[in-house]
Amino acid sequence: MLKAGIVGLPNVGKSTLFNAVTRTRKAVAANYPFCTIDPNVGIVTVPDARLAVLKGIAKTQVTIPAAVEFVDIAGLVKGASAGEGLGNKFLSHIREVDAIVQVVRCFEDADIHHVAGNVDPVRDIETITTELALADLDSVKKRRAGMAKDVKRGDKQCVAEDAILAKLEAHLDTGKPVITLELTPEEKAVSRLFWLMTDKPTIFACNVKESDLATADQNPHVLKVREYVKTHLACEAVIISAQIESDLIDLSDEEAKEFLKELGVAESGVGALIRATYHLLGLRTYFTAGEKEVRAWTIHNGDTAPQAAGVIHSDFERGFIKAETVAYDDLVSCGSVAAAREKGLYRMEGKEYIVKDGDVLLFKFNV
Repeated sequence: MLKAGIVGLPNVGKSTLFNAVTRTRKAVAANYPFCTIDPNVGIVTVPDARLAVLKGIAKTQVTIPAAVEFVDIAGLVKGASAGEGLGNKFLSHIREVDAIVQVVRCFEDADIHHVAGNVDPVRDIETITTELALADLDSVKKRRAGMAKDVKRGDKQCVAEDAILAKLEAHLDTGKPVITLELTPEEKAVSRLFWLMTDKPTIFACNVKESDLATADQNPHVLKVREYVKTHLACEAVIISAQIESDLIDLSDEEAKEFLKELGVAESGVGALIRATYHLLGLRTYFTAGEKEVRAWTIHNGDTAPQAAGVIHSDFERGFIKAETVAYDDLVSCGSVAAAREKGLYRMEGKEYIVKDGDVLLFKFNV
């Protein structure tokens, strides 16, 4: 299962958000730096309204959503790349995740300590980005030094790798993350093998106060973050209120809806964050639907029908014959598989078919 790491400066709401997305209280949330040392890990179900609709069509009582893993990583501080604030340990945790959710404090509160003394989300983002870039730069330099002899004697693979590493080094030396460097698809494939932290897909979670959630689109801190990450990092920013999410943990679904309604919002933001992170990881969902259950299955964007079948069982991929396929929207508009078949919207697809997000599939195989 792919992992998304929750990072940020101390006291920005990381552990509170982790507890919210995992619907637990595993992570300690306290008003002092480094209350999290070892990372907390939780499996998070991906909110998907399509499951309830398919449940009605399939006439079943069981739905199984897709899931993704979230990791709560301790707060980084300025100098982390040089070991400040247990930086080396925390950076190693970031290297192990597949994508990054960076929590940014977008609220004022004199009672909650900020490590820099005041709230400035763009400065905070630049602090984290700089530390990750410096750590990546050190990794690149060490890798180049380690393969220098092989490059000198003309080893083709090492020469090719070194050329890409030279590009990465020059880019990182300016303080910019690798994800903003223009590389060919072939170069990108090689650069991913280096496991650089600033090469990981990243989303920014703007953490606002409970009282500001309904008007968060006008929050000056949020506006600055959105503009900055779009312009400088080519990333997306979503709005969350970690404290509200924490309050919702112990409420039933109906109580949570009523609570949010009183605040003037339809969704607290964590559902959108989970969905955005799921897509950030390059993941997509297809469904199987029958009387036994409706289930969401996770695949990578671009996976073929046999690869999608293999997610259920390796025998399905090995003995793949065909996939009976109908798009979610078509199935819903028709109301049943039989009606979709009558309208020619239920079709057979072979081994070359690229599964689309929302496809409802039934596999035929023989082993």
